Amino acid sequence: MKNLLQRGLYCACLWAIGSPFCATAQPIDDVVRRTIITEKQPLAYAPVREADIIWEKRVWRVIDSRQTMNFSFSYDPLPFVKLLENGIREGAITPYSNETDDFSIPLDTADLYPQLYQVDTILVNDPETGMAYYQVVRLEYDPKEVLRYRIKELWYFDKQYSTMKVRILGIAPLFVKYDENGNFLYERPLFWVYYPECREWLSHHKAPTFEQPSGMMTWEDLFETRRFDSYIMKETNIHDRRLADYLSGVDLLTEADLLKQSLFNFEHDLWSY
Repeated sequence: MKNLLQRGLYCACLWAIGSPFCATAQPIDDVVRRTIITEKQPLAYAPVREADIIWEKRVWRVIDSRQTMNFSFSYDPLPFVKLLENGIREGAITPYSNETDDFSIPLDTADLYPQLYQVDTILVNDPETGMAYYQVVRLEYDPKEVLRYRIKELWYFDKQYSTMKVRILGIAPLFVKYDENGNFLYERPLFWVYYPECREWLSHHKAPTFEQPSGMMTWEDLFETRRFDSYIMKETNIHDRRLADYLSGVDLLTEADLLKQSLFNFEHDLWSY
């Protein structure tokens, strides 16, 4: 009787801790049930006074998932664009129109579908009559075809702390359109998302990293620690021009690198004598 009680108590303890060795517990594909990420909350931003911002610049960047450091964005089975889409479907993320990047035109699910799916007319044959007829089909985009993302961010100098800071404002997956011969036509954002609103959703999903694919880094950690490679495509200017509007080739890459260095040098130059 004593042995039976001890075995029953042992099994109850295993059930309480979720051990996969208990016959009645649900098996887990791990050594422990991981709840840190699902229960994690993003750290709130420190409040900023308008009077403390003595200098600012808006910058638009492009993240190319084909770069080695950005492989996380195209990692199967859940590419980053699919993660954003899932957040939109569950109501955790609000999508905004791709017509503007100031987050002034929110979209509902019905408005978003035309951005994600294309309607086309194809010629099909009736298997019974053999007659050909046109049929309207909806073509779903392939998440693997979303290779680049546009990031909108604000760099500012906070005089209260005498430091340069940066805040990501928005993220937009970019969709590339090709013609029938495979020639590039244009690239456009599928939709925009407001990053501060997305932080909680992103903090509950692991980001596969090159060093440790199953590590504890979340997508929110990845963006906050800026563990991605990117290049500047546009900065605030009175003509509202992109670099590609007046530069190309090596000149474009050189100018983008100069803009990147100027952001890092700004704080240093303030204290130079």
